[in-house]
Amino acid sequence: MGFFDNLTGLFAADMAIDLGTANTLVYVKGRGIILSEPSVVAYHVKDGVKKVLAVGEDAKLMLGRTPGSIEAIRPMREGVIADFDTAEEMIKHFIRKVHKRSTFSKPKIIVCVPHGATPVEKRAIRQSVLSAGARRAGLIAEPIAAAIGAGMPITDPTGNMVVDIGGGTTEVAVLSLGDIVYARSVRVGGDRMDEAIISYLRRQQNLLVGESTAERIKTSIGTARMPDDGRGQSMLIRGRDLLNGVPKEIEISQAQVAEALAEPVQQICEAVMTALETTPPDLAADIVDRGVMLTGGGALLGDLDLALREQTGLAVSIADESLNCVALGTGKALEYEKQLRHAIDYDS
Repeated sequence: MGFFDNLTGLFAADMAIDLGTANTLVYVKGRGIILSEPSVVAYHVKDGVKKVLAVGEDAKLMLGRTPGSIEAIRPMREGVIADFDTAEEMIKHFIRKVHKRSTFSKPKIIVCVPHGATPVEKRAIRQSVLSAGARRAGLIAEPIAAAIGAGMPITDPTGNMVVDIGGGTTEVAVLSLGDIVYARSVRVGGDRMDEAIISYLRRQQNLLVGESTAERIKTSIGTARMPDDGRGQSMLIRGRDLLNGVPKEIEISQAQVAEALAEPVQQICEAVMTALETTPPDLAADIVDRGVMLTGGGALLGDLDLALREQTGLAVSIADESLNCVALGTGKALEYEKQLRHAIDYDS
C-alpha cells in the first residue's frame, strides 16, 4: 500500500485548500491559486435520490431561486462543515476540476481550519478530504495561514496581530515564533453582515430581500462608519413589500447600511480589544509598533480599518490580497513544509 501511495504521489500535484464558508480556493504546488469558486452545491432531487447538478459559480446563481425539485446547499457554516456529504461532493468536484489528469493521482492536501474548530469538526474536515481522494490530509490553523499569506514575519520572536474576517468567522490572533500565542474565533463574518442587512430592511422598510441582494448591498456601498455627510452614496434595491406582498423597489443609503452593520462591526472590534487585553505586555509593545493586519473578504468592508483604528488607537492596515491571504498562506505552508512543519497537523 505504501509503495502504491508513493507511486500515485508521483503523478499528483499537491494542493492547499481554503475551505471557506463563502468561497473555496484551491492552490496547486508550484502554480499558485488556480481556482476560486463559491462554496455552493446544487442537487436535483427525484424520488428521494440526490444527483449533483452544479457546483461553485453555477450553483450560486441558483441560491434562493430553485424550484421544488432542485436544492442549492452551502455545506460550510461558520468555517466548518455543516453538511458532510455535500462538502465531500464539493471537494471532489474541485479536485477533479484542478486535476485534469488521471483519476490515478492522489494528491497530498493541506486544508485550513478555524482556530476555534473542535476535534470533531477537524476530524470531519480531514475525513471529507480523504474520502474525496487525498492521499494525506494536513490541517493548518487559519490565523497562521492568513498571517503567512499577508507576508507577516511570523517566525521572528516579535508579536504580530492578524484579524481574518471570513464568511462565517472572524479570527483574531497574536503570533510569535511561528505559532499562536493567543487566538480567539468569533462566529461573526460576512454572512452575519448579510443577515444584519436583511433584518434591518425587514424591520425599518418592511422589505424582504434575499441573501444575494444583501451581499450586493454590502459589497457595493457597505461601510463600517457613518458617512461624513450623514447619508453617503445610495443604490436602488428590489424586494418584496411585506405589507401588501408585491415586489417593490426602494433606495438605500450608506448611512442606513452603516446602521444595519453596527452590531457585527462592534462584535469584531470587541474581539480585537479582548485580544489586546490578554496579550503578554512585551508582545503588546510589538503590536503598537507593527499595528494590526486585516485579511479575509470582510476586510474589504468600507472604512472597517478606520473603525478599528478609532477603537484601538493602533495602526490598522489591510493586506494586499486580503481575499486570497488564507489560500496563499496555506499554499506557502505546502511549498515550505519543512520550515513550517510544526504548524501543520497530519494526525488528530
